Amino acid sequence: MGVIITSNSSKQCLHLQTRALLRFCSSNSGLLCMQPVSSFPDSCSTSILRLTNGVLSVLCSILVYEIITHLRPSLDDKKATFRAVVLSLYPLHWFFTFLYYTDVASLTAVLAMYLLILKKKFLLSSLLGALSVLIRQTNIIWMLFVACAGVIEFAESHQRNSAEVVDFSRSREKDDLSANRKGASMISNLRKRRAGSGARDKNKFPSQITIPMTHSSGLFDEIQNIIIISWNHFWELLVSFSPFFMVFVAFVAFVRWNGSIVLGAKDAHAVSPHFAQLLYFAAVSAVFMLPVHFSLDQVAVLFQQFRKNKLLNFFQWLMALTISFLSVQFFSIAHPYLLADNRHYPFYLWRKVINFHWSTKYLMVPLYVYSWLSIVSNLAKDQKKLWVLVYFVACAASLVPAPLIEFRYYTIPFFFLILHTNITDHKSWLVMGVLYLAINCFTMYVFLFRPFSWKHEAGTQRFIW
Repeated sequence: MGVIITSNSSKQCLHLQTRALLRFCSSNSGLLCMQPVSSFPDSCSTSILRLTNGVLSVLCSILVYEIITHLRPSLDDKKATFRAVVLSLYPLHWFFTFLYYTDVASLTAVLAMYLLILKKKFLLSSLLGALSVLIRQTNIIWMLFVACAGVIEFAESHQRNSAEVVDFSRSREKDDLSANRKGASMISNLRKRRAGSGARDKNKFPSQITIPMTHSSGLFDEIQNIIIISWNHFWELLVSFSPFFMVFVAFVAFVRWNGSIVLGAKDAHAVSPHFAQLLYFAAVSAVFMLPVHFSLDQVAVLFQQFRKNKLLNFFQWLMALTISFLSVQFFSIAHPYLLADNRHYPFYLWRKVINFHWSTKYLMVPLYVYSWLSIVSNLAKDQKKLWVLVYFVACAASLVPAPLIEFRYYTIPFFFLILHTNITDHKSWLVMGVLYLAINCFTMYVFLFRPFSWKHEAGTQRFIW
């Protein structure tokens, strides 16, 4: 007669194993981990479950390296590897590699999706987008961002190809004209023909000659170019990006069926207008890129940009400061979890820094504004204005609805930020690497050797991000 095991520990183990398989979807690594164990309950031990994040963190580092080499093809392997190592030490990513959280899996899926769309493998990219949404529902925002970035790259590549075709046809005409130069008597005729052909070319190819999209062009020019090219290649664009649309439709159907984007404690994670979250992200990201945003050179660059058009930039700064003050005053949320859970560092940052005095949160507004202006300025050096706008909208869409201040939410937008910021100075990467190492050593020391106890709850508590 068979025996059915119904102990609480077995049920809990089965629940954890199911969550591991569904949320991380890493069947191959899971099978490898399950081979050396003797029984099914042993396969979902704490060590085995956390090993999943270890495997994914290695894969994530490889993806970061591949993205770096794709975005910077002129970069040699040693520098690309060093940058990938530095990013693998990013404190919010590195710390949760050792804990059973979905952050590492979420970042890995999103970066894999982005790498595939860079390589124009749209179907596989959309499938990984669906996987990223299964891991964390807010990743639907980053799937849409990746799709928009793919559309921008799609339009730019077609416009670049059309410009190359026009240049090639012009060079062929010049070669034919030079080959027909015979004798001094024909030189004058050829000059006349060349002068006349220039005027005829302007009438002959008015609709074919296109200006390649450059970073110095205006935002509206970039939008207009993308609309025109997307219309001219509508069916190709539809076929390429329809899988992303299908995933989005399936997500909308899920939200309607579930009644919310949130799984689990819906009341605790209800969508809220937390605009101050966007300001915190800018400050935290700028600090983690300290040599890039808080250097004398960067201050000089921003000052020079301000001097180019003082009146316009004055109104931009004034508007940014006004919106930030209003966000801090009316849309700054103190979540109950933030106020009650003293295991997390945001608890102390809120009490000791942001809420230290009634005026402190307002005094930090210039820091927030400077951080965002510095971020946008650095991105605009190497990215199109439309890309920067889409990135900002994606950050707002993913961070503003979150009522709880969690630095883990900043990981994906930070990786997109630093991967697309052209940091050419090797010393900056070295300083960031040392900074990340110092923070990691501190947080791990506090986590391992500074535990504490709660009076109202049994067990050992530890400090985490």
